[in-house]
Amino acid sequence: MGSRQTSLLAMTMVVRGLRRNRMNKMILLLAFLLLSVYACVLHASSPDSDGLAYAEGSTVPSNSAVSYEKALQVWNLPEDINDWIAANFSYDAARAAHLSETRRTKSGRVSIYSPSEFFETKSGVCVDLARFSVETLKQIDPHSDPKYLMIEFEPMQIRGNTFRLHWLVSFRVDGKAYFFSDSKRPGHIAGPYNDIRAFVEDYMKYRGRKIVAFRELDSYKKKRRNKEMKRQATVKP
Repeated sequence: MGSRQTSLLAMTMVVRGLRRNRMNKMILLLAFLLLSVYACVLHASSPDSDGLAYAEGSTVPSNSAVSYEKALQVWNLPEDINDWIAANFSYDAARAAHLSETRRTKSGRVSIYSPSEFFETKSGVCVDLARFSVETLKQIDPHSDPKYLMIEFEPMQIRGNTFRLHWLVSFRVDGKAYFFSDSKRPGHIAGPYNDIRAFVEDYMKYRGRKIVAFRELDSYKKKRRNKEMKRQATVKP
């Protein structure tokens, strides 16, 4: 093979290599864009469920405890509860359907997990998570004044089941309101806020669902309402 032919062959191989590298770069760029979009989708709130807005599994370290009794000894702040939730909680969609208004009307009352039961199962729905955090926080940091925040959305149907109520937890630090223990975004603490209404307005935008009422409560259980309770029952955003 002559030197001219050798040069032409070398040039051809270089051009092919450049084209191949350019194509590989384009493929890598496309893959990166697709992964970025997928990550955004995972972290965006979907209005069709109270379940996790992103993939389970967290790198947030939790203040480890082998039992609920041990947790009560080593946890001191809302952040300790929050870290454990971020590292352990999983949303139980089947239980959510069972606790929907449609199912409860037919089957009657369904018990909510106690904090110790929830610690063992590590899964449940919004009200299970809220009860766990309120009752735990009352024991480890009662000065934070933990309460249930019940949010009433416009009713929504999912696979023939009606969903309307959603539960979170509020607490106070230095006169400011904070909100956490949300099955939609476990491991997230929202705040500080000057009042509940400001949080509810932000949360309505985040969820993409209209909130028709909200109430801060001492218990998740229904109580017989007297005249004063009826007067204060509904606070619209």
